[in-house]
Amino acid sequence: MKINRKLSPLLLALCLALSLPAPALAAVSGSELEAAVSGSAEYMLGAVEEPQVGSTGGEWAVLGLARSGHSVPQEYWDGYYAVVEEYIEAGRGVLHETKYTEYSRLILALTAIGADPQDVAGYDLLTPLGDFDRTLRQGLNGPIWALIALDSGGYDMPTDPEAVTQATRQMYIDEILSRQLNDGGWSLTGEGGGGSADPDVTAMALQALAKYQSQTAVRTATEEALACLSAMQDADGGYSSWGSANFESVVQVMVALCELGLDPEDSRFVKNGNTLLDNLFSFRNADGSFLHTASGAGSSQMASEQGLCGLAAALRLAEGQSSFYRMDDVAITVSANAGGSAGLPGRHEQVKQLSVTVPGATFGDVSAHPNQAAIEALAARGVIDGMGDGLFVPDGTMTRAQFAAIVTRSLGLEAEDTGVFTDVASGQWYAGYIGTAHKYGIVNGVGGGLFAPEGTITREEAAVMVARAAALCGMDTGLDAQEVLNTLAQFTDYITVADWAREGMAFCYGEDILDQRDLNTEPLRPILRCEIAQMLFNMLDAARLI
Repeated sequence: MKINRKLSPLLLALCLALSLPAPALAAVSGSELEAAVSGSAEYMLGAVEEPQVGSTGGEWAVLGLARSGHSVPQEYWDGYYAVVEEYIEAGRGVLHETKYTEYSRLILALTAIGADPQDVAGYDLLTPLGDFDRTLRQGLNGPIWALIALDSGGYDMPTDPEAVTQATRQMYIDEILSRQLNDGGWSLTGEGGGGSADPDVTAMALQALAKYQSQTAVRTATEEALACLSAMQDADGGYSSWGSANFESVVQVMVALCELGLDPEDSRFVKNGNTLLDNLFSFRNADGSFLHTASGAGSSQMASEQGLCGLAAALRLAEGQSSFYRMDDVAITVSANAGGSAGLPGRHEQVKQLSVTVPGATFGDVSAHPNQAAIEALAARGVIDGMGDGLFVPDGTMTRAQFAAIVTRSLGLEAEDTGVFTDVASGQWYAGYIGTAHKYGIVNGVGGGLFAPEGTITREEAAVMVARAAALCGMDTGLDAQEVLNTLAQFTDYITVADWAREGMAFCYGEDILDQRDLNTEPLRPILRCEIAQMLFNMLDAARLI
């Protein structure tokens, strides 16, 4: 929809003021909404018994439960906070080098449970958001979530002494406004001007701008975005993103309206008698979980976490409470070092999280290397060694024996010489590691009872072995044929991947264990030591073990 940008600011401000009716969720009664929140919260407590640091099974589950008002045992909050402390300490305060939304998401969850994100294991998680340039590396998501996180607890803008450009709130606001499209909405990669809006990104931008409606430019942009979202709404009251109707888009729009103080059943968001809440409830299962798409079967954990957040936002508005992201009313408190465990619930009982045993471990040839952080993190935990003379040789290749050793160490498994391969003598340094890696199904031989310990590992072999290790960590590594094809088809040489390796490579790309920005998979190329280090680090990170 082309929005007329020539309306006067005064008229637009009047339009917005008239469009902010008192909350009145008429079609869905308060008791129905309250019961739905309670049911979804109970489901979440059962589905995420030990929340970890992460976007699924972590912060969104914690945030939804905390803002729902549902009764949650104190040990749940204490356990999560203990996991966060351990995670932050292990990473020395660094969550990610480029994805600063990792900081924003964790700040939101900590604020919601009454913890201070400015002092977690001695680290201030707000500081990175003071770096304007680094925050913008993710595109529009960076400033959006930086504002939402900083405003959730009314935090002062942090000063980052290492920032080239020190950020201010107004800089983030102006950056968001500058990227508004001609149709009134926003897209993840849009720089302003032409292009088509995405409902999720448009809604998130509104969530970030909700607290700044006193600024004329913000109010004007808000009214245009609301008109855009209204025009994008489907006949069933829902939204489509990336070509398919999905639940998360509905949730984001509803949370945006609630942050603005707008009734989710505002007349502009009713299509053929269908409201946002009607559409949201159509995705909800009887057990309180939610589907990702209406045609889906079973429940989606990601959708269920977002669904709880959406319901909590609507209930808070209906009951006249502060909005979902305005957390000046938090009554929860946490106790530091109260317990908790790392890792995914489905991990093998013998898989352990490794502690830092060599703080500050590094090598003379990894300074400024793209994989430096991963190499140093594994070295600090005794997973990887150098090649002598204080060097790691990051661009060297790796033997099958070396790989068996580091993958066994990375999972905290005890080395056990099983004598299963005739070419692995018991006296060799790698015998126990190969025995254990084979025992747990991570590595196989090359046939004829041989392992070929000095053979070189290829990229496709490494991907398959890392996928097997990930399964031991509790990650879901099973993909159907269509998922494998969809993931690998983006690479120009995907047909050169061996049939037996395709699912493993697709899993590694899908979980960002391998970099999806690669142009080619290069399955037969010998993998480099730095690449192996990064793959294992990414896998352990995804498995909440580092």
